[in-house]
Amino acid sequence: MAENLHEITDANFEQEVLKSPTPVLVDFWATWCGPCRALAPTLEKLSQDYSGKIKFCKVDVDHNPNNAAQFGVRSIPTLILFNGGHPVGQLVGNVARQNIEALFSKTS
Repeated sequence: MAENLHEITDANFEQEVLKSPTPVLVDFWATWCGPCRALAPTLEKLSQDYSGKIKFCKVDVDHNPNNAAQFGVRSIPTLILFNGGHPVGQLVGNVARQNIEALFSKTS
């Protein structure tokens, strides 16, 4: 996994995402998901480009189903942007980089 992507579990989700002082983009994904794998390089590049501004996290829904269920994730990949401990935007599917960047405007 890329240096700026953090693997999150149900156990550390609250600390790493909800209590984060910076906005957090969470990628709910699974290893068997083709669109998730296709989206990964885009997220890796964004995590480098927005380093220090937005925290990028990944949650494997097969091993950590609780938070996916709590936030209504029904399809993967699902990206949810959290700011101040609350979800402020969501995208579903292998979306384009510009769509993800447009989501970041919800943090200001």
